[in-house]
Amino acid sequence: MRQPLVSVLLPARNAAPTVRMAVESLLHGTLREVEVLAVDDGSSDRTGEVLAQLAASDDRVRVLDGGGRGLVAALHQALAVARAPYVARMDADDEALPRRLEAQVQALEADVSLAGVGTGVELFRDDRPVSPSLRAYAAWLNSLTSPELLARERFIESPLCHPSVCLRTEVLRGFGAWQEGDFPEDYALWLALLDAGYRLKTLPEVLLRWRDSDRRLTRTDARYAQRRFTWLKARYLARLPALVGRPVTVLGSGREGLALTRFLRAEGVRVVRLVDVNPRKVGTRIDSLPVVHPDALTGHEGEHKVVAVGTHGARGDVRALLSGLGCVEGRDFTCAA
Repeated sequence: MRQPLVSVLLPARNAAPTVRMAVESLLHGTLREVEVLAVDDGSSDRTGEVLAQLAASDDRVRVLDGGGRGLVAALHQALAVARAPYVARMDADDEALPRRLEAQVQALEADVSLAGVGTGVELFRDDRPVSPSLRAYAAWLNSLTSPELLARERFIESPLCHPSVCLRTEVLRGFGAWQEGDFPEDYALWLALLDAGYRLKTLPEVLLRWRDSDRRLTRTDARYAQRRFTWLKARYLARLPALVGRPVTVLGSGREGLALTRFLRAEGVRVVRLVDVNPRKVGTRIDSLPVVHPDALTGHEGEHKVVAVGTHGARGDVRALLSGLGCVEGRDFTCAA
């Protein structure tokens, strides 16, 4: 086998119905210099047998025994033996379109400032249409096509589709890669890389068919609960230079806004007030913080504003309001919902 350009880390557990399609979509791509490091992570179905057949028919496939230790351990096991200068992720039930890896290598070689790139994604399900909320999330992901835009939006949601990414191996290894913990490992990695000054973006071309199902870890594993995402946001928001040492106003006192406020305060952030349009809340105190109407904002309070309003369309309205008050996003306010 020739020296690979890309090592694909592909954990699989009980994925016998889909893993052949996933691996073959990589092997049949336009980039031939690829190795697929498939980790059979404690499967009880025919996943191991299917992977063994694939390895026997193509020496670019290598099967590793993950022992059922979980996703992060499987990723680290595969990363430890990766031989290529670039590492890509892939899930065992997704499909890479032919140009996926070629386009990602081209992008990384054309711009040495990039630590990694994702791709546009097309969501699909076998049993029913994809939900409108998930379609909206995919459309938002697909829009983050510059490092500046992705960095600006990183506190809204996880800004990269994990199985679509391709990263520089030296960056990933030097950074320690994925962390094990009671939080989403992919979002933690993106926030840590961005916090350290690395640049990431999504390629505009749709190059991954991303399967949705009721078995997805984001639906079945407590590490991916919204509360854990919010905790990660607060952890890295508290480190922003534009926020450190300044009083903070949180716009939004709904469930997400209050959860974010509590986590920010736990991180030592001095939250001084909440902003809401609900007349039943304005003029009251929540968690000892005064609640004011947006009309009370002047834009010149010497504070940083965190926008935690998740209602559809509200983020754009709040951005317009704050910009009209002379606030600059990134300097004076950050969107986090």
